[in-house]
Amino acid sequence: MSGCTAPVYGHRSASAAANCPVCGSRYSRSYSSYPSYSSYSSPSSSSGSRSSSSGQSRIVKARWSSASSTILYTPTEIRTLTPIRENVEKRPKLPDLRDVFLCHAWDDRNDAAKELHDLLELKGVSVWFSEKDVFLGSSLLREIDKGLAKSRVGIVLVTPSFLRRVKGEGIADKELSALLARDLLIPIVHNTTFEELREVSPLLGSRSGLSTIEESMIEVASKLAELVAP
Repeated sequence: MSGCTAPVYGHRSASAAANCPVCGSRYSRSYSSYPSYSSYSSPSSSSGSRSSSSGQSRIVKARWSSASSTILYTPTEIRTLTPIRENVEKRPKLPDLRDVFLCHAWDDRNDAAKELHDLLELKGVSVWFSEKDVFLGSSLLREIDKGLAKSRVGIVLVTPSFLRRVKGEGIADKELSALLARDLLIPIVHNTTFEELREVSPLLGSRSGLSTIEESMIEVASKLAELVAP
């Protein structure tokens, strides 16, 4: 009967154990009972890929979102909108209080500004909009003051036309001054960039906001509607 070779050759390697007439068959059975390494994914590599992809598309619900809401935000949007939401929640309910004051360039009144206005109203948001709230013969500046005082949030629709107006110190400049004095201002950048805004108005450009470059106007309106919801 063959004896174990361990006393002479040792079993320091897998091949030495396998060649032993006594231990070889037992070793082969025990070794084959384990799945091969290739059947496992590397923990470090799999978690790395998850963190990498989630870092690019990390989106969450806001604390003010309803349980049934499907609207998701980037971390930057959460940081931007949270203090505005907190101020909205602190504001007392006043008679005729509008949800949103829409500041826009005159040239956008029948285009992007009207589109945003209509989308917000379809979502149940009450909007102060110069096209419907400034009546013929009334003082535009006085009506703007009233609109600002009776709005929960101010949004500035930043377009190429708006940037030209600000450069020329048009009527939008007065609206901006009043809106910037309150922490209730959200720039909505449309068909331009925050970089171009900062060149024209560094103060307004220092505020983060929403952009239609990254999402549609409908998605922007949905986030604004959720922000001012009771």
